Formats: sequence, structure tokens, C-alpha cells
Amino acid sequence: MPCGMALTNPNIPENRPVIRQLDEAAINRIAAGEVVERPASAVKELVENSIDAGATRIEIVVADGGKTLIRVTDDGWGIAADELPLALSRHATSKIDGSDLLDIHSFGFRGEALPSLGAVGRLTITSRRAGSDAAEIRVSGGKIEPVKPAALSAGTVVELRDLFFATPARLKFLRTDRAEMQAITDVIKRLAMAEPYVSFALFDASNGNRREIFSANAEQGEMFDALNGRLATILGREFADNALPIDAERDGFHLTGYAALPTYSRGSAVAQFLFVNGRPVRDKLLIGALRGAYMDFLSRDRHPAAALFIDCDPNLVDVNVHPAKSEVRFREPGIVRGLIVSGLRHALANAGHRASTTVASDTLGAFRPEQRPAAPIYQMDRPSMGAKSMTYQMQAPTPQPSMGFAEMSAPSARFEEVTETKSKPAESLPLGAARAQVHENYIIAQTETGLVIVDGHAAHERLVYEKLKKQMADNGVAAQALLIPEIIEMSSGDAARLMEIADDLSQLGLTIEPFGGGAICVRETPAILGEVNAKDMMMDILDELADLGDSHTVKSRIEAILSRVACHGSIRTGRRMRAEEMNALLREMEATPHSGQCNHGRPTYVELRLQDIERLFGRS
Repeated sequence: MPCGMALTNPNIPENRPVIRQLDEAAINRIAAGEVVERPASAVKELVENSIDAGATRIEIVVADGGKTLIRVTDDGWGIAADELPLALSRHATSKIDGSDLLDIHSFGFRGEALPSLGAVGRLTITSRRAGSDAAEIRVSGGKIEPVKPAALSAGTVVELRDLFFATPARLKFLRTDRAEMQAITDVIKRLAMAEPYVSFALFDASNGNRREIFSANAEQGEMFDALNGRLATILGREFADNALPIDAERDGFHLTGYAALPTYSRGSAVAQFLFVNGRPVRDKLLIGALRGAYMDFLSRDRHPAAALFIDCDPNLVDVNVHPAKSEVRFREPGIVRGLIVSGLRHALANAGHRASTTVASDTLGAFRPEQRPAAPIYQMDRPSMGAKSMTYQMQAPTPQPSMGFAEMSAPSARFEEVTETKSKPAESLPLGAARAQVHENYIIAQTETGLVIVDGHAAHERLVYEKLKKQMADNGVAAQALLIPEIIEMSSGDAARLMEIADDLSQLGLTIEPFGGGAICVRETPAILGEVNAKDMMMDILDELADLGDSHTVKSRIEAILSRVACHGSIRTGRRMRAEEMNALLREMEATPHSGQCNHGRPTYVELRLQDIERLFGRS
């Protein structure tokens, strides 16, 4: 070796970094970065602690979007004075004993929230356990003060001031006070949905003024009644009135909750709330299953509204996959997805022709009644229903085609003569008896309590579509063999993911086989789709699998074709219908599931109550 050759490696610095143990304060601040992303995260952790402590009433007070003050007061069983210092130690918890990290029955179990909050803010815990004196402990920036006596009747009060004062850089990434307050409100509402038997109250104490932001009193009664009342408080009475109860079980998983009718849809996914063993989660699998359940009833720009609760043995789901516990991993994801899709579709099918009440409200809101005169209008006493019916029959004119009424088989025939030959009058049926057709499309039907306006083309389109789907389900999807099978190159991982759902694709007429390495061979495609680009279809399926964990690409394309066929095969706008045809259409709608909305999620009929109509004319 030459004397002048260097003996050191130029890629290794002379001052090599050494491994050292971080101090407790630094560890807590790092942990806080995972657990406490923003004030809403701190509120979530504290309120969950209160729920785990058996609280029946929880009060939350925040100021400046939670940046300067977060105070959570509960009536739970409290913390003993000698346990307060331990509560501020990392990984110290009363929720689990550490022997089984899958058997978790509480919101919290990591033992990280309180020490993390004390590391980045000024935290004070005042608590009293039954039969003991109240005590208080303070921690500021990770520095814990001694426990001292305090005054408190029962429960626990946790006060967090100056969040992130110890890590001021984090404050720069927070949003406006209003946005942070909205995030806190959203957290409280989700937790309130999960716990309908607990009272919640949220206050904003900014600028020294205390105002109520949200309040929900504890519900009473059976679970479904309590949940319905809580959802009405949080999501509004309209949601509760237009939501269907969900109750389904499969292989150890129990699905409950409420899902709204397709005609009560939203422009975004803001009204989708999912819970696993009472824990609010945001899970791609569950969101994809919810979307899949409504896939056949809503257009792509509309989103369903639902609050769904999945309960199962804790060993069937892993909640320890994210520090904030907002994601979960199921041992059998296919069972959960199938349960959601089948449970929701069964409930929607049982709803029959029902459409949301908001359709009628929107219709009435679109009316512009004439300005009422200042002088009072004196009216005669209202006649009875029997007297009105007799008067109407005496005065009813013969329908004329020029007036937009449906053509009749005989000049003197009336609708009621066609529909009331049965023992039950047609007016007593849900969609009533047809009285007229206007603009060669809209059917006017009379019910016992008002009238119904039916979009004839949209309604018949849905009926034809449902028949076509039933035929496809009974007879299967015809497959068309490719003259030359198409070989598609992809990564071995993507090929394996496609082969996992090969059986499902085969039922839809798409047959694929492995072709060695990362290639797959497409041998058959659905005949109804005609000529397709197999590679593009495979790539779309892969993208959907990556995004939602499942794919509906092939099925949605097939159903889109069926929808177009149904559209062309349905009653066209501009065709006059006879009374028998209109009433037959109404009766078929009543007997066909999902007939309350067209193939794009729009309503097929509007029901107007008589009292609402009379209100438009100032008669009530």
C-alpha cells in the first residue's frame, strides 16, 4: 500500500452520529405529533376517556378553536389521587392489561393521550372518585407538578390551555379558529351518535362569551328508537324521517343503523358516518361498501346518507393500526363488505316505491302562490269528504283530448269506473287512482289524503330496468369468447389481485386466467358490452381495487347498458296513455322495489298532501 494513501473511507464522516436515548419530554412530544394533530384530536381523546369512565353527561368548553382552551367535564367514576401521576405516564392505562391487544372493549387503550397533551400544552386534571377526596395535578410542557387537594363534587375535569405552546411550529399549520371549531363539532357529533344514552353539550367561550354550539340530551327507550332520536338531533328530522332501519347479521358481524332513501342523497359524502364496535372510523372498505350498495340507485355525483354501526367480537377486527384509531383492519373484510351491501339493498328493496318526503317539500317550495289580499277572506264551512265526493261526481266533465287528458275508450267513461271495480277503491292505494295525464307524460293521481304526480317515462324506465336486471340474475350474463385471447402485461402483484376476484368476474361474463409472470389472459368478455378494450377495463378494475378494496367496474358497465335499453324500451314522453295503462303503471310501481327513483336517483313521483295544497291557496 502506498504511504500516502488515505486509510479512511470518504463516505463515512469523521464525527459519526451515535445512538442515544431520548428524554421523556422529547418522546412525549414525538408521540403527541401522532396522537394530537389538531385541537379536534385532543377533544376526541378527552371525550373518549370520559365515555370509557362511564360518564352519562359530558360538557366540552373550547376557546379560539381549541387553541387557548379545551375543558372537558364529566360525571364518570373519576381517578384516585394516588393514580393521577401514573395517568400522566406514557403507556399507563386502566383499559387493558396488555395480555391481549385484540380483545379491546374501550375507546382508549394506548395510554398516550394525557402525557402527549401535557407535553405540548398546559394540562390540569381535577378528579374525584366516589368515597375519596378530590385531587388535582398539573403538567406544563412535560413538567409534572405534585398532586394537591381540590374541590370537586364528582367525576373529572380536564383542562388543556395553550395547546402546542411547547411546539410553536405546530401552531403555524393549524387552520382558522372557525375551521378548527367546525372540526371539533364534527368530532363531538360522531361520538354523540355512537353514544345515544349519553348527554353532550359543546360551548364556545371565545372572547369571554359562552355560547352553545351543540347539545344532545340522553335518549331513552330501545336502541333503534334512541338512535333515531339522536340522529334526528344531529342530522335533522328530515334524515330521520327518510332513513330506513338496518338490522342484519352474518358470520359474527352485526350491522345496525339507518340509511337514507336514494332520493334523499347529498352532493358530497358529508352525511356518511361509520362505526365499528362503537368507534367512529373512516375506512376505505366500509366507504366502498356503502357506495356499492347504492351504486344502482344514484348517479356518480350523488352520495348516500347513512349512519351504520358494525358490532363484532374484538378479535375479528384490529383497531391498533393507527395512533388516532381512525382506521381498522378486519380479519374477514369480504364478509363485512358483503354484509353492508346485502343489508342495505335488502332494506332499500323493502322500501318498495317509497321516495323521500323532501321531494314534496321541494316541490311545494317551488310554488309561488298569488299575493294574498290585505282584507280577510270569509269562507263557508268546509263540507265533509262524502259531500265533496258526490259534488265532484255530479260536476265532473268528460275528459277531452284537447285538454291534455288521456284518451278514453268511451266518451262518458270516467277513471273511477275503471279503477273501482275492485273491492278496494284505488284512491286508498299508496299511489291512488289516475285522474289525468298532462303534457303527454305526467300522470295526476288522486289519493285519500292528496294527490300524486308521476313522471311516466322515468317510472316506466325504472320498471323495465328492474325486469332486465331480474332476467340477468336468473339467466346469468352471457359471455363472448374472444377469437384471439388478449394477453395483458402487468406487475405480479396486480395480476395476483385480479386473480383473487377471478370467480366474481366470471359470473359477470369476464373470464381471465394467469399467463405466467405478471401477465393475465382475457378469454371472454360480457356479450352485452360488445367490443371492449380489455386492457383499459383491467386497469380500471385495478384502480378500483386499490381505491375501495373491491371492484364494480364490469357490473356497473353492464347495468349502464341495461339502463340505456330500459330507457329506449320505456314509455316515451309525448305518448297519451289510456286510464287502464296509467293505473296499471301505478299498481306496478307499488309492487316493484326501488320504483320511487329513476335509474339516476331522481324521484319518479311527487306526493302532495291535501293540507299542503290548501295552504298554498290560503285555505288553512
